[in-house]
Amino acid sequence: MAEFFRHRPDPERGWALAALTGSLHFPVAKPAIIRELAADRVDPVLLGLSRDYVGDMAETVSLIWPERRVNEPPPSLAEVVDTLGLASRETLRARLTSWLDAMDSNGRWALLKLITGNIRIGVSARLAKTALADSFAKDVNDIEQLWYGVQPPYLDLFAWLEGRAEIPVVAKRAGFMPMMLAHPIEDDELKNLDLLQYQIELKWDGIRTQLIRCGDIVGLYTRTGDDISHTFPDIISAAKEISEQEFALDGELLTFTAGEVAPFNDLQQRLNRKKVSSVMLNDYPAHLRLYDLLIDNAEDIRTLPLDERRRRLEAWHSRHGSGRMDLSSLITETTYSELQRIRHDARHQPQNGVEGLMIKRKDSPYIAGRPRGHWFKWKRQTMVLDCVLLYAQRGSGKRSSFYSDYTFGVWDQDRLLPIGKAYSGFTDQELNKLDRWIRGNTTQRFGPVREVNASLVMEIEFDSIHPSTRHKSGLAMRFPRVHRIRWDKPASEADTLAVAQNMVC
Repeated sequence: MAEFFRHRPDPERGWALAALTGSLHFPVAKPAIIRELAADRVDPVLLGLSRDYVGDMAETVSLIWPERRVNEPPPSLAEVVDTLGLASRETLRARLTSWLDAMDSNGRWALLKLITGNIRIGVSARLAKTALADSFAKDVNDIEQLWYGVQPPYLDLFAWLEGRAEIPVVAKRAGFMPMMLAHPIEDDELKNLDLLQYQIELKWDGIRTQLIRCGDIVGLYTRTGDDISHTFPDIISAAKEISEQEFALDGELLTFTAGEVAPFNDLQQRLNRKKVSSVMLNDYPAHLRLYDLLIDNAEDIRTLPLDERRRRLEAWHSRHGSGRMDLSSLITETTYSELQRIRHDARHQPQNGVEGLMIKRKDSPYIAGRPRGHWFKWKRQTMVLDCVLLYAQRGSGKRSSFYSDYTFGVWDQDRLLPIGKAYSGFTDQELNKLDRWIRGNTTQRFGPVREVNASLVMEIEFDSIHPSTRHKSGLAMRFPRVHRIRWDKPASEADTLAVAQNMVC
């Protein structure tokens, strides 16, 4: 990547950087168009069967697309971006057809993944920015500070990196500020910390967000910089009622029920919605629990130590706090045994949504990324249930030939009720063995899904469990993953629905 950024011309390298960091969006390029184009060239039944086998539509189309000799070179990245930025649905169909005809299978795959926003090549946005910084001997944190004030194809950014221009002037706006994140900490590491030097608070199970106001513009952002303002108009309205015109807050987005933090499943009802009804706003009211203050009355205070920012946050909240915001309480206990007790009791406290503890150095500035030695998260111990495998589905990408997505259930008297789905936590060797077992124990097929003999027990690890209408069991797990495959355990000895219900928190 560093070589590419140094030697490729503008705007090609800028568009590539945007693709690597997830900043390219083509609203007109829907997966349905790709499916329709392929169905025009290939028998629809064959296309459907191939998609079921491969497990990914872009990969299927790139492989099955009939070769045609055309006197046209493959498009450049800049050409793709320019064309899609102006294309209607019909012009996109024609242009996309000619591009696919001009490419080999690898080129077709890359094009289809790029335009649908699903290109995944093992590169995080942070790694791409680090490569960019290495290319021109810059500090990656300087690039992070500029990032949300520059736009693809980043001509002004590259001009600064190459020494052809001054650093871009980022206009004041209600834009995302790269977040500071924490490292997991183990018990032995925690015992060696001087806890008097740390600020300690509960770790809430919501969505980490920033609420930023600049004049009349207010934005609410996730930790990855996604703007979710339209999904939480109640938070935006509360921010606009505050008299101060410029501030930036870091906190945890939660939903409340009867004045208490509601389960994460309630918050999920609000996420990823284009429109939020009045019923949804009433049933799942949003709340922001404040951790940090980054901009205080137009002053950027991120370089101040945490304990000073906390003092200013408390003063800010006393002046402007609303019913939609409160402060994350600080924990005064400072011994390992006391914190261990608090973490253990968190699961059984009346309030919901406590994941563990946050432990932050009092002298730490607010640094983008995950700097070592500053902030730690000590999550509560996970839960475990013995469940029975019910269904298996083919995976995607490298797992498209394997049954790697598993639906499992627990006993309710003499029947098994689905309670969750997992697709991680096992080794490649275990996946091979599971795949062979599933193929040999299939009772019914439903496209890419197989129902299997209810005889294999999986030990499922998860963070928490909540009431939900998504599964017939009436429960849903938070972050389930396969902890162990119990080849030795009879299915009749798997856990029951009553056991799972007693774990609800």
